[in-house]
Amino acid sequence: MKYFSTGFNLCRKFSIFVVQSGQQMEDTYRHKGLRRLLVEELVQKGITDEKVLEAIGKVLRHAFIRDSALIRFAYQDQAFPIGAGQTISQPYTVAFQTQLLQVKSFDKILEIGTGSGYQAAVLCELGARVYTIERQRELHVKAQQLLEKMGYKMHFYYGDGYAGLPAYAPFDRILVTAGAADIPDTLVRQLKTGGRMVIPVGNNGQQEMILIEKTSETETVITQHGAFAFVPFLRGKT
Repeated sequence: MKYFSTGFNLCRKFSIFVVQSGQQMEDTYRHKGLRRLLVEELVQKGITDEKVLEAIGKVLRHAFIRDSALIRFAYQDQAFPIGAGQTISQPYTVAFQTQLLQVKSFDKILEIGTGSGYQAAVLCELGARVYTIERQRELHVKAQQLLEKMGYKMHFYYGDGYAGLPAYAPFDRILVTAGAADIPDTLVRQLKTGGRMVIPVGNNGQQEMILIEKTSETETVITQHGAFAFVPFLRGKT
């Protein structure tokens, strides 16, 4: 199977490098090879959506690693710290959530928790119109600067993820990248009828991945899709 292409994407302008911490980070043949190995690993772990695998194969994950000592491990399937008590999710988690969303080109997607920006870049590679919100100002600023330098075009917001973005609702898809104690009604209301929302729900450091399918304005179908561990979904902004 082929998971790498050069197709045109309205969400991304072509860019051969990004700048982080004052350094030029090229996308070398080594990086491309490591991404291919990562994609193969995700296939072995059960990711089957070819478009998701292709998107993972395009995004320069090493650009999102803040600690220079960890960059050489960027294409290992594990999470890494990015500052402010947050992490960049492991690629399998990103791929799993994205696959569960069933993203289509031009879908309007609300992402709760911009974090490093890696997940938002994957959604962009799928041709989505991404609205991403982050409660930590430090992460919001750094992610926006990095993604714009990489040529990604999306809408960035600094604010309370629990509130969502009602002014831009409804959304075709909503993705929450932090563990919530319960399912926020405010976000379900911002989901379009026929839309899908993916959110990890639970306490004590472990959550169940939940898919919410909105079948009408007043009805949803909720299914569970396995245990994961996320940083907590907090209210407010800092």
